Parts: sequence; structure tokens; C-alpha cells
Amino acid sequence: MTQRKLPAHIEAALAGNVADSAGRPWEGRDLSGEGNPLHAFDKDDGGIPPAYEKAVRDLVAGRSDEAAVVRALARIRVFVPVIAELGGADSAEDPVPDTHSHGDKEADMALVTIKAPDGRRALPVFTSTAQLERWHPDARPVAVYAARAALAAVAEKAELMVVDPGADVTFVVRRPALWALAQQKEWAPSYSDPALARLLGDAAAPNESIRRVEAAPGAGVSSRTANGTVIGGGGAGPELLLTLVLREGLTQEAVRSTVQAFQSRLQNLQDFVERVDSLEIRLSR
Repeated sequence: MTQRKLPAHIEAALAGNVADSAGRPWEGRDLSGEGNPLHAFDKDDGGIPPAYEKAVRDLVAGRSDEAAVVRALARIRVFVPVIAELGGADSAEDPVPDTHSHGDKEADMALVTIKAPDGRRALPVFTSTAQLERWHPDARPVAVYAARAALAAVAEKAELMVVDPGADVTFVVRRPALWALAQQKEWAPSYSDPALARLLGDAAAPNESIRRVEAAPGAGVSSRTANGTVIGGGGAGPELLLTLVLREGLTQEAVRSTVQAFQSRLQNLQDFVERVDSLEIRLSR
């Protein structure tokens, strides 16, 4: 297994604090004082930040959307799990499949990543220590702002960040939202992004066989709560559904070449690639 350092801000948070974070419950722990690398989170009780809790509650109730959850996430701290020894097999079924170790004078610390069902690497983060402990009792919680966790995910070449895996509501932050979070920029889902609509129009314009392109949420945007309730966000993708409305009378070969040319133009638009995580294309006449 490749030996890799932890992201710098997580390494700094752990420096000089390894013994304190091992094997101790969150309740009653004192994080105050300039000497503690986590002093930015004084008086943090380790619970779910109210802003995020409300955003998720509104999403489940259908009063809000996934963009509101990402906006709430951008303003809160999360807990990144690290473990004191290397983990096991790298698989979607193992909740702690993939780790990268960092030699420390007291212990080998490892940042945990997991694999999504489609094989992409994902960074798990938790909004409370209770959620993290249920997921992996031996993991140590490192408190960071969500934007810093997103930077860690990018540094680890993760394309997804999974918030509270195994909880009642697990929310997946897809690649475009992850990059926006890391850069502390506002994020709009591709299916409702006006800038993306213009890109689609530009890509379709050269081909007279395409009457118009319609964008909608893809089949993978929705997710399910632990009790099976379908919610309008938090899924891992496909994120974007494009419906190509074609003119009448095209042969099968003309349809195929039209779709291929359209896909090729999209793949060569860097702005499109950065704004869209995954897509599906449907044809209509």
C-alpha cells in the first residue's frame, strides 16, 4: 500500500494531540486554549450543527433542495475520521476499505476513504461524533470546516464526499459541488444552472438535426433515507438527464451520428466537464 501523508490541515490538527484523541469519549473533553490545534471549535459539543440539521430536514420534507444542503454544509464544521492503524480490504461493502497512512512518533495515522458503488473514491465525513462512532468505533474525529474537508478529498483524488454514511440521511456531495465547496464558491446543480443551459445550446446549435436540448435532474440525484423515503437530493448520480429533441424523419444512422457529434462537443467543453458529474441522454422527436 502506498504511504502517503495526511492532508496538511489534518496533520496539523493531530500534531501534539494524538494521545488526547485516542480512546476518549467526546463528552467532557476540553478543546479550549491556544495550545490546542482544535481551539477554533471551543464549546463544540460534537452534535449535529443546527443549520445542517434543518437543511436536511427541509430536504426530506420536500421544502428545499440539495443546493440548500450544500450551502448549509459550507458553513459548518465536520469530523473527518482517521484511524491509528491500516484498514482492511478495499470494497464497497467494507465501511473502512481504503486508508492512507502517515507515520507519527506515537502512532501511524490513516485518513479513511471509501469506494462508491461505481468505483470512485469518496471521503466520508460526519456531522457529529455520535454518527462517526456508530460507523467506526475506533476512528478518531478530527474537526475541520467542511471546506477544508473538501480540500482533503480533492488532495486524495476523491470525486465524492459522503456526509454521515450509515445515518438516517446519508448525503453525497458530487464532484462539481465538492470542488465548489473546496474553493468556497456557490454551487448550482447542473440541471438548474443557467450557465450550463447556455453551454448546451451552443453545443446543439451546429447540428440542424437537434431542435432543442432539455435538462432535468438525472436518475441518481434522488436518494433514500434509512426508512426508504425518497428525497430529492444526496444521490451519487447520474446527475443530469439531457433530452435531445430531434427533427422528424431522421434515419437510424443519422440519429446515431447526431448523438455522437453532440457528445463529442460536450466532452470538449471544459466548462461543461467541470459543471457536470455524470449524465444520461434520452432521445425524443
